[in-house]
Amino acid sequence: MINIKSLRERLIGILYKAAISSKRTRILLTPVGLIFFFSLLILLIIVSLELDDVLRFPPLIAEPLNLTISIPIIFIGLSLTGWSVHHFIKAKGTPVPLNPPSKLVTSGPYKHVRNPMLTGLFILFFGLGILLKSISLTFIFTPFFILFNVLELKLIEEPELEKRFGTQYVEYKKRVPMFIPRLKREDPKKIV
Repeated sequence: MINIKSLRERLIGILYKAAISSKRTRILLTPVGLIFFFSLLILLIIVSLELDDVLRFPPLIAEPLNLTISIPIIFIGLSLTGWSVHHFIKAKGTPVPLNPPSKLVTSGPYKHVRNPMLTGLFILFFGLGILLKSISLTFIFTPFFILFNVLELKLIEEPELEKRFGTQYVEYKKRVPMFIPRLKREDPKKIV
């Protein structure tokens, strides 16, 4: 039987070792991470479209309304993701957890949420669901993708970041929400 706690600790260890490994090793691991991630995204889209066909779901929204609604949503998702990637590259890292920046990125969109890149991808997936008129992508696979990422972040990525950055990350995590920015600004006098 698989020991979940042991598996979790091993995954945290793998990410940690990759993050602190030599620059050469991290550069070699980057394409592996990118290929895996984009393959997963494409697979999710293909499976959702196939599920729509198998279950004979009707189109979510008819054309051209789907274009009118989806294009601004997709643009917002791509813009947020691109802005987030830009800040990772500026910090001399990549969005791939196997080759992250060596310092904690708290600028740009990271001032407002801890995971703006994923927030952008969630928005993008929702927009793609509307564009492709897919009930499955919009209402099944996008929420599943969000849930999977929340679990992965909480169980693996955040513990690895705490291990690597210590109290700096713990304090950042206390101040900054995971995905959705706070609407109310904190009183600067209260921030210590």
